[in-house]
Amino acid sequence: MASVDEQAVGTGAADQAPSITVDMTPPAGFPEDFLWGGAIAANQAEGAWREDGKGPSIADIEILPEEYSRLGTLGFSHTADEVEAAITDTEGYYPRRYGIDFFHTFEQDLALMHEMGFRCFRTSFNWTRIFPNGDDPEPCEAGLVFYDRLIDTMRRYGIEPVMTISHYEMPTRLVTAYDGWADRRVLGHFLRLCRVLFERYHDRVRYWIPFNQINSLGGWGEFASLGLVNDRFPDRVAATYQALHNQFVASAEAVRIGHEVDPTLQIGMMLGDDRRYAATCKPSDQLCAYQQMQMSDYFYCDVLLRGGYPGYAKRFFAERGISFVVTEEDARVLAENPADFLSFSYYATRVADPSCFEVGADNPYLEKSIWGWAIDPTGFRISLNDYWDRYRKPLFIAENGLGALDEVTEDGQVHDQYRIDYLRAHIEAMREAVRDGVEVFGYASWGPIDIVSCSQGEMSKRYGYIYVDRDDRGNGTGRRIKKDSFAWYQHVIATNGADLG
Repeated sequence: MASVDEQAVGTGAADQAPSITVDMTPPAGFPEDFLWGGAIAANQAEGAWREDGKGPSIADIEILPEEYSRLGTLGFSHTADEVEAAITDTEGYYPRRYGIDFFHTFEQDLALMHEMGFRCFRTSFNWTRIFPNGDDPEPCEAGLVFYDRLIDTMRRYGIEPVMTISHYEMPTRLVTAYDGWADRRVLGHFLRLCRVLFERYHDRVRYWIPFNQINSLGGWGEFASLGLVNDRFPDRVAATYQALHNQFVASAEAVRIGHEVDPTLQIGMMLGDDRRYAATCKPSDQLCAYQQMQMSDYFYCDVLLRGGYPGYAKRFFAERGISFVVTEEDARVLAENPADFLSFSYYATRVADPSCFEVGADNPYLEKSIWGWAIDPTGFRISLNDYWDRYRKPLFIAENGLGALDEVTEDGQVHDQYRIDYLRAHIEAMREAVRDGVEVFGYASWGPIDIVSCSQGEMSKRYGYIYVDRDDRGNGTGRRIKKDSFAWYQHVIATNGADLG
């Protein structure tokens, strides 16, 4: 009888064919066509809130109080009457109505990004520039012309547009005359917007994200993302998940329509990464962290990338008596139209707290930003590996950055070494994930130019490589100043992330 080794070697003619050696060398760094760039939101930057026929959006009614806590957030929840009253209010200061005047300055701002070497720029369409009321039968041509100019300028500079269709700027009429995303009719109005955009820009925009951070639930997210007011829903939890389900269907339908218009379009989904660590190695703490990750992160990706509601989510709803309508047609649409890629924002991690899903415990091993966000580049590498292993879909970093209080020195400079240190550590972690075999095709840091903060509504929480001379009340010249991080990021891009300085 032949030995095991002899059996393995064999003696047939086929065994004499030369073997092919598989290359086992890990990637040395980022691919040559990696998309380096930055990201902003239209509602935080454009301003010009009534120009060229633009209608009011929910972003335009977020007032900055005279007294507010830097560590707090704005009151995003409203009644329908409060929404209506805010639209006509001329006394309060509404920072998103002015932004950084990007509507008028985008050409010079994109020129600065081109100088840095940007290969991509993620921004969004302001829904109410195109459909001022949301339910208009025809789009506003002036709004489309503005985005023609914006996108054409990006392309002229060799910058790949990455366009978010909805980034917290739902038309207020869809909130007050309907029930936000809890109303199924809003889905149809959104898909009308999608079709207009795909048909007009498919030859100029390859990468699309239907919804910014689709897992923005709880507190401000239920108004900013879903358009839910406080005085409409006897069962707020059920309404929230119905609204979210309608967004899921809208996202899948957007994939279908986009591929119908142009099969080459890449239509992804976006998650706000909410990485949870277990408090201890105690098995119950480990299970708590995993279950919180399931419903804070994986659930959304499982629906939009795998094409259906996972079992753990069904159990979650059943055990809490949460009921909402999912039709057979909805299930079919979700199953047949998974997203092409996963994009996500990454800022911080937290420790799972068994007593509270929304608020995590402090991590004693991590430093925090002045806004209390844990600084955790290792968590970034974990998330990249985790999402790649789970979904095997290309990844795009849609946001990552450090909000800080920047100061202009007497010589007119902004020395933001703290931002360079933060970004260097996170890009290094991303590079290690690429060497782990993770497929990441782009990195858009938040935000390359100072804009109005999303959660605080202030200018003093700054992220950019470019300083904008405006204060929290909109005072200032609007002058753009290159920070130290400008030259640093310029060098990172020039070396394709090989030299992080």
